[in-house]
Formats: sequence, C-alpha cells, structure tokens
Amino acid sequence: MSSNRSLEPSSLSLNDLPWQIRYSNDRCTLCGQCTAVCPVKAIELNVFQKRIIKTSIQKDKDHSNQYDTFYGIRQTTRVENACIGCAMCTMACPNDAIAPVKNPGLDRLKFHVNQQGVPRRRGGRRNSSQSVLDRIKFTRISMLTDPALDAGRHEFEMRTLLGRVLSPRENMKRLRENGWIPPVREIYPLIIGGMSFGALSPTMWEGLQMGVAYLNEELGMPVRICTGEGGCPPRLLRSRFLKYVILQIASGYFGWDEIIHAIPHMKEDPCAIEIKYGQGAKPGDGGLLMWHKVNKLIAAIRGVPQGVSLPSPPTHQTQYSIEESVAKMILSMSMAWGFRVPVYPKISASSTSLAVLNNLTRNDYASGLAIDGEDGGTGAAYTVSMDHMGHPIASCIRDNYLNLTKIGKQNEIPIFAGGGIGKNGNLAANAAALIMLGASGVQIGKYVMQAAAGCVGTEEDRCNVCNVGICPKGITSQDPRLYRRLDPEDVAERIVDLFVCFDTELKKIVAPLGRSTSLPIGMSDALGIDDHAAAQRLNIKYVV
Repeated sequence: MSSNRSLEPSSLSLNDLPWQIRYSNDRCTLCGQCTAVCPVKAIELNVFQKRIIKTSIQKDKDHSNQYDTFYGIRQTTRVENACIGCAMCTMACPNDAIAPVKNPGLDRLKFHVNQQGVPRRRGGRRNSSQSVLDRIKFTRISMLTDPALDAGRHEFEMRTLLGRVLSPRENMKRLRENGWIPPVREIYPLIIGGMSFGALSPTMWEGLQMGVAYLNEELGMPVRICTGEGGCPPRLLRSRFLKYVILQIASGYFGWDEIIHAIPHMKEDPCAIEIKYGQGAKPGDGGLLMWHKVNKLIAAIRGVPQGVSLPSPPTHQTQYSIEESVAKMILSMSMAWGFRVPVYPKISASSTSLAVLNNLTRNDYASGLAIDGEDGGTGAAYTVSMDHMGHPIASCIRDNYLNLTKIGKQNEIPIFAGGGIGKNGNLAANAAALIMLGASGVQIGKYVMQAAAGCVGTEEDRCNVCNVGICPKGITSQDPRLYRRLDPEDVAERIVDLFVCFDTELKKIVAPLGRSTSLPIGMSDALGIDDHAAAQRLNIKYVV
C-alpha cells in the first residue's frame, strides 16, 4: 500500500519496488541521519502502534486490547520517492540499523513509472553489462626478440597526436605555398571526455581541473579534459591552464557567448575545439540539463534564465550535412583562433560514421574524429533511447580505421573512441584493445566519476539519478547541501592516482608487444578473441 494507507489502482507494495529497506528497530537510536541524507526521501520517521491482546483465564472477564506506541523508520512506496539503492543511509547510520536490499523478485515499478504523465529518465547507464572489449586478449608477445622492452625496468612514454598529421614533404609544400600547416597537439591517449559545468557539480568540476593541472605541471603527463557543452568559468578561460582543456560546442551553443567574448583576453589557446553532433548513449537525441540544476551560476555562464530546463536540439540547426559542417563550423572555429587550434567533430557510433569520416578526409581543416559508442553514460537520455539505440564502439572504430587504410590516410586523421571503456573495471585493457583496433586515443567520463568521486551507480540500476540533481555523493548536483560532501582536493588526488595506475597498466600491455616509442595504433595482429563471429567482424584472430 502507499504511505497514505489508501488503496488506488497505482498503489504499490514494498515487494513491487526494485530496492527494499531492511531496518532494525532494536539497533536504531532515532538519530535521524538516515532520513537526512536520503536523496529521494525514500524513508521517513513514523509512529507505529502495535496492538497487544490481553486474555484472561477467568470465564466471566472479557478480553482487553492494549496498544504499544513506538517510533521508527518507514519506507515510502510512492513512485517518485522509490529507493534507488545508493546506501547513503547505511553509510550515515552509526549503528548499522538500516540498509537497502535488491528485490530478488520482479521489479513492478517499471510498469508504474509514468504516473502523472512523467516518464522516468534514468540518468547514467544501460542495463547490459556485457562487452566485447573485455573478451579481447593480447596474443602477440615479443619474449626473446627484444627483451629490453620490459615495462618494469625501462622508462618509455605513451603519447598520441591530436590534429591533421601530414607527411614532412606535404608540410614543406604547404609552408612554401601559403605558410600554414595544420596544428597538431601531442597529448596523452586517455582523455577525460565531455562532462559539462552544470551536469557536474562545482566541486567535482574543480577537482577534475585541479587533477589535470597537477598531472601536466608536476608529472609531465599531457592529459587533456573536455568541457562538454555549457561553457566554463571565466577565470579558467583567462588562465594559463586553458591549454589543457578541449572546448566543446554542441547544438545548444550554451556558454559560447562567454567563450567568444573571452578570446581576446585568453593567455593560452585551448588544446582543441570539439564540435558535438551526437552522443553514443542517446544517438539522435539532444542533451537535456533539467531545471533542477540550472542555478544562478549555471544560468549566468550559459546565458539563460535561472530555473528552466535546457534542451539541446538533436542536430545543429544551421547545418544540414557534414559537408556544410566542414564548410561552416570547422572553418569558422579555426578562423576564430587564427588557425592555431585543432578542430574536430564528435559523433555517435553508427553505420553512417564512414560517410562522415570520408568527408573529413577531403578537407584540410578537419583535425580528427571522435566516435562515441552505445555504452557511454549520460544523465540526459531517455531510457528507451539508452537501451535500444546505438552502435558498439569496437566494430565502429574498426570499420573506420580499415576505411582509412584503404585510402592511405590511416596516419593522417586520428580517431578517438569513447563509450563504455572500463565499464567493468578493465580500463587499460579496453583502451589498449581499441588502440590496436585503430583508435589514436580514448575518452572516458563515467569511469572518472566512479573511480575519482566514488559514484555508487551501477548498470543494475542502482542510484542513477544523475539527471535530477539529487546525486547522493554530490557529483552531479548543484545543491550546496549535496556537493559540499565532495572535497575537490580529494577528487584531484584520485584523478592523479587513476592516471598513474592507468599509465603503468598500459605500459605493461604495450611493452611485451615490442613497441616502446609509439602507441600500437592499428596493431590488430596482436589481438585475439574466443568468439568466431566477433573475430571475423573485427578482422582479428580467433583463439580458443
């Protein structure tokens, strides 16, 4: 029954919810910490009355009723307050008196999610946890031919290039003709993908920027971070740390007035400009920053009223083809920075990505292509789009790379892969597999939140309220009461740990392959998989 104790057609019981609260009244001291930290108000303090029947052995005396009144915690069954299993109540409870438990039976909430005409928007992840990348093995080991390539005894650096990479002869020819060659950046192959200032909390965003600055300034690792759509704080645009940032422009153009006005005052050029046309978790859909997150600061940076939802169109409304995009957007962004900054598009993985890539190869100003696969996370997608649309990243990257090899430009246009990398914790192995399938680097977003900020969301539909501004860890919330739980210095420290560990693991994979001076981009003869159909599709070895 619902918490108001009335029966209606849409009334639910605890057995209908995906998560149930297990509560011990004997251990509870009624401190109220669990109800205070619950982000969805799934539990509440309540008064309980227990009826005790007193009987008498004497024949003439009637039975009497006595009532014992006590206080305790009750779980609500309202759809809008259904428990999300984040376990914040367990973390806050000093007596281990409360904990969420996954419902082992049928979750009937899925049939009631559109009550009052409001569909459920699950912010975050697909429910599928299987990945082809996790099944790929590295089978080519250079044991005796080059024993010096031991990652544990010899130092070597992992670098990749972002930008149009021309041959020395072509560079000299262009220098003689017009004095200009395409800009190229040497960066680390693991990029923090686009998560906007607005989608992430101020403390999370600040922690990411601090961590990236430390990696560059102190450890000499050229790590780059993408802003996502929504601009960035004016002080970052005018600081020397902008050179570590990839500015993203998407179909909503949010925050770009602030960026354009800051160009004359920039001390450094940004690393690159990313033009977002699609996202793997919601191909064909535009983004949506819900009104819960549009506070005064976000509204000022994006140039919109406070407290309104901010949907982005599914496509850039001023362009109708990739040819027009190259002619308008890529060229105009290159001109804005005096042709000193690489400009490239980001698209959703799909069967049409080859057409996009072929058009980019015919233009001198396109600096690369970022492709986002279906397993990418986002807080701006409908469940039906996230679960039933998209294309796996492995086969899409492979198709595009093989297409480049056919036209002899595999070393000219870099391809960057994203979407579900490290989804099951195998970040370095997934990244190495994609690089050997043809990617020049990889982008991660969800993994950063899980590793650096302690995100409690899972593909089994735990938590996943990134979109509505009630993140229990304060990662994706604009509510000061929530994001103050997150220390930006702790986030920065974890980011540094993440990249140092990734670097070590990547070298452990790459070194035995016999490559110490460059990434093994397209080195598919080193890969094998135990699925014959997948091996044929990816054009790699079938091993059992």
